[in-house]
Amino acid sequence: MTAPAIVTVPAAARRFRPSFFFWMTLAMCVFVFGGFGMHSFLPALRGDFPPAPPIVHLHAVIFVSWMILLVTQSALVGAGNVRLHRSLGMWGIAHATAIMIFGLSLQLIATRSAMLKGLAPGTDGLYLGLCAFAGFTTMFTLAIRNRRRPEIHKRLILFAMLPVLPPGVNRFWSEALGLAPIPVVPLYLTLWSMALAILIHEWRRTGRISRYSMLGAGWILVEGVMHNVVVHSAPFDRFAAVILGLVHYR
Repeated sequence: MTAPAIVTVPAAARRFRPSFFFWMTLAMCVFVFGGFGMHSFLPALRGDFPPAPPIVHLHAVIFVSWMILLVTQSALVGAGNVRLHRSLGMWGIAHATAIMIFGLSLQLIATRSAMLKGLAPGTDGLYLGLCAFAGFTTMFTLAIRNRRRPEIHKRLILFAMLPVLPPGVNRFWSEALGLAPIPVVPLYLTLWSMALAILIHEWRRTGRISRYSMLGAGWILVEGVMHNVVVHSAPFDRFAAVILGLVHYR
């Protein structure tokens, strides 16, 4: 007798299910693309954007592509393609390194230029830039160390993004509402709302808040509370003058 053939029915492809983390990355993109779109991209299309040094354009390419990668990685998990998500991990680490280097470099160069024009060195921008470098580096490093613990890893990625969002958030509210170039109150209300949303989601999903999430939320809370205390204070002005004295760009 001939054994009956075994018919294998292919498993149905998993449908894309947008997660909380996907929507959060999209919200971050709204502020980045919306803010810089109104401030830089649209004026550039009209020919109204003043010439900028090459590092500005390079930083824009690096950061825009990073935001696209962030959304893509979240979408891959939502689609169940974890293998491709992980295979892009090394590229993500390299890209994040470029974000840290070029972001800090551009901020130092811009603040150095402002100082040479007579402005006090301890500016809002420099404070935000230093906090972005330190906060992103810390949270992203912890995220990579916890890459095999997905619930911690993906929240740390979101918390890593909060310190680097101010340039986009500032431009978004400044352009949309006609506020000052660095509207401190709307800026931190936006960042704190995002941090709170992450904490609430974790609490609802797990019934607890991890120490990593407490660190991420605490970081952006303390940064906001200390902003006006530090900026243009005598110690920060002296510290900034020393750091900026080492910066040279041609």
